[in-house]
Amino acid sequence: MNITGTAFVLGDDIDTDQIIPAEYLSYNPADPEERKYFGMYACVGVPDAKSGLPEGNKRFVPEGAFTCDYTFVVGGKNFGCGSSREHAPLALAEAGAKVVIAEFYARIFYRNCVNGGYLLPAECSTRLIDGEVSTGDTLELNIETNTLTNQTTGKSYDLSPLGDVKPIIDAGGVFGYAREQGMIG
Repeated sequence: MNITGTAFVLGDDIDTDQIIPAEYLSYNPADPEERKYFGMYACVGVPDAKSGLPEGNKRFVPEGAFTCDYTFVVGGKNFGCGSSREHAPLALAEAGAKVVIAEFYARIFYRNCVNGGYLLPAECSTRLIDGEVSTGDTLELNIETNTLTNQTTGKSYDLSPLGDVKPIIDAGGVFGYAREQGMIG
């Protein structure tokens, strides 16, 4: 299976407060009319380049919109650090992202991606944020071969295998997986 789309590149140590600021946690993720606001406010907490926003302070979601044009979020080290806010991967997914690629993740962010089935958390040992991938590049992820290709530059990168998390994400999260496996009714 392949996923193709546009990249949005952030920096190192992007924390959950930058992904979805606390002031936007008053919305109810169980209510579809309110859930979409998590997408609208995804990454508005990354106010300047020093904090990881792409050059030119390009917004992840256009002002007034609920979704973005980005399929991939590319970060550096320690992506999703900070609080254990499960709303962070939800916000990125509601905005339209399908994959996050980072050098490594804060453990709780990674688990929240998997447990909720929100995003595919891929890891790449190559430092993609240092010019290998730019915001706006077209990327293609081959999930079967664990290969990322930057179609804009023609370069390819090996990703760490997803291992045991892939069936959980495919099932839509840990509860969907448990139902599929007959663990819960």
